[in-house]
Amino acid sequence: MAQEAAIDTPAAQSGEGVRRRDFINIAAVSAAGVGGVAVVYPLISQMAPSADVLAESSTEVDISAVQPGQAIKAVFRKQPVFIRSLTPAEVEAANKVDAASLRDPQTLAERTKEGHENLLITMGVCTHLGCVPQGAGAGEVKGEFGGYFCPCHGSHYDTAARIRKGPAPKNLQVPEYEINGTVVKIG
Repeated sequence: MAQEAAIDTPAAQSGEGVRRRDFINIAAVSAAGVGGVAVVYPLISQMAPSADVLAESSTEVDISAVQPGQAIKAVFRKQPVFIRSLTPAEVEAANKVDAASLRDPQTLAERTKEGHENLLITMGVCTHLGCVPQGAGAGEVKGEFGGYFCPCHGSHYDTAARIRKGPAPKNLQVPEYEINGTVVKIG
């Protein structure tokens, strides 16, 4: 009868209270969760940028020696950056192009900072397959539109680094940058 009395208690009939089986289930699920986090965390954290890339998170370039019509190359996050001082004729030619007719429609004003429309700063990486276009160095081929030419697959960019011909889907990327006097801080 003592066993029947134990079963007849209200807690036993309603299934309330922590039974040994419930405790074991909770402990097993908790251990599996901790184990899952221990496996997933290293996989996620290895995708973060390495310390040397984070150290190069910004680049400063002195542009005092860049004359109108000249372009220089710099490095930002282990990738080339083109800094080009546009001539008044190049600015005028870029502004004459109807942005709506371009594959990746952008005006020159959208690609430059206000008050510095003659200074174009772009990543030197073709948006097709990542080659480095020519046109930033002296004597390099500038393509049909006077900007940049990617020799890998024949993409032509205009003086505002907008794609005009070839397989590249987008304009050369404009990174985040600030101009402070004659120093450009990229990143």
